[in-house]
Amino acid sequence: MKKFLILTLLTLALFITGCGEDSADNNTLKVMLGSNVVSLDSAQATDLVSFELIADCIDGLTQLDAKGNAIPAIAESYDISEDGKTYTFHLRDANWANGDEVTAEDFVFAWRRHCLESTKYAYIMGAGVANIKNADAVTKKEADPSTLGVSAPNAKTLVVELTAPVSYFPALMTFPAFYPINEKFYNTLAAGTYGTSPETFLSNGAFMLTEYLPGSANIQLKKNDSYWKAENIMLQQLHYQVVSSSDNALTAFKNKTLDLVGIGGNQIASVKGDAELSKNLKIIPTGLLQYLSFNQDPKNHHAGALANVNLRLAISNAIDRESLVNNFVDNGSRATYTAVPLNFAPNAETGKYFAENQQQFSEFVSFDVEKANRFFDAAKAELGQDTFDLEFIYANDGGDTVIKVVQAIKEQIEKNLPGVTLNLQPMPKAEYLDRMTTNSYDIAITNWAPDYDDPMTFLTLWTTEGSEIAEHWSNADYDKIIADCTTGALAANYNARWNAMYDAEKILLENAVIAPLYTNASAYLIDDKAKGVEFHSVAIERVFKNVK
Repeated sequence: MKKFLILTLLTLALFITGCGEDSADNNTLKVMLGSNVVSLDSAQATDLVSFELIADCIDGLTQLDAKGNAIPAIAESYDISEDGKTYTFHLRDANWANGDEVTAEDFVFAWRRHCLESTKYAYIMGAGVANIKNADAVTKKEADPSTLGVSAPNAKTLVVELTAPVSYFPALMTFPAFYPINEKFYNTLAAGTYGTSPETFLSNGAFMLTEYLPGSANIQLKKNDSYWKAENIMLQQLHYQVVSSSDNALTAFKNKTLDLVGIGGNQIASVKGDAELSKNLKIIPTGLLQYLSFNQDPKNHHAGALANVNLRLAISNAIDRESLVNNFVDNGSRATYTAVPLNFAPNAETGKYFAENQQQFSEFVSFDVEKANRFFDAAKAELGQDTFDLEFIYANDGGDTVIKVVQAIKEQIEKNLPGVTLNLQPMPKAEYLDRMTTNSYDIAITNWAPDYDDPMTFLTLWTTEGSEIAEHWSNADYDKIIADCTTGALAANYNARWNAMYDAEKILLENAVIAPLYTNASAYLIDDKAKGVEFHSVAIERVFKNVK
């Protein structure tokens, strides 16, 4: 029995060792996620993590190359009408993982469904973004989905009709909201189950799900041999692990249980002091803007104090953004004083980024305690009260950096504005998003990543009919400028449109609709064996299909 037990243990040890060696040899990449996936349904996804997983598995009409340019994916080519209002996409031969052909009807079905079922991104197909004909009416249930300006004359041709030209339309097609869904497969599923398991999610992209449950910390993908470009995919498996602590992420990288991890400030300093580890460090600028959202609805649960513009301006000007990024974020992120992030949306004629002048709106956004208290005194006089207890919500499963930042903001505000108390309310991301959409918060720390390379991906958020997660603010002058820039008189005049967007941004910031905090950067440790990981500031942050 002892000999048998010893032999069994030796055999087991050899098997485990062999599995480890095989895992290293068969092109498996093990990647950290900073938070859980919200949804793998392209009509319901709201976060970068979900978008990344969807893009791993599904190709849209176009995709991003290593430099961030839109290049053909399922659409092999496309034609644009003279007036810029009609796109005709010619689809390549491609299959879903179950063998079905990817057809133009798959896009028609998905886009109609998005207009009917999407929440946060319902607006993206309508006026101001994609400008697809009748999208807004379909979204509001005022028109039949069949009237949406997208049609399939045949299986390989997709025609899209716009109400106004959209210069960035091909790049917009890289965003998951515009990805196809196999209608025949979808109709076999029980209601509400699409994208909730490997069995209810169908790929046409580089990878396919093999292990996934909503809320799970472990997600596994494997190469999709039916992919139209399968011969170029070197990775055989892609394993994700949710790790919310930077300390744990660093430990996982050191132990080689993860090949790519994101780390925060304290860990970055430690890594930079390690000659070997520092070789694996990569700082990636992103287009993600971190900001405070103020609930301005006078009917909100704390009596609508934040409907007062002077109170909002007081809070915004009492925040030391430089201290936040240097002492609490410390990953290359940059303090930001505009509603459009840094290093994003270059002007086609000058090459300068839209938000290059960070002093442009310093009258309204700065760190100036004296100015903040002038605004605060005005707010107290207008509201007839001297103290304010405000709830400050945040998602506590998005990494430890956000926890440090909200604690620092609380300390700064309460010190610089005596009489204001911020009551921190941590909660899981799903609850946090629900609280924002149901008007159950005072202040929230939130962020937005650009869906396309134009300032409008941010500025349209604050129109009266913008994002569902809004600040309950409405301004007719702001709405008119955005409308003129998207579907109106300025849409085709590049310089006039560019200048008008600054006018809109001024209205936004002088009303302190939000308090911008910083433009995020990401610090990664990447194993030497992983070559070809792509990082983008628009649409999809990380792409792994070209990793070798």
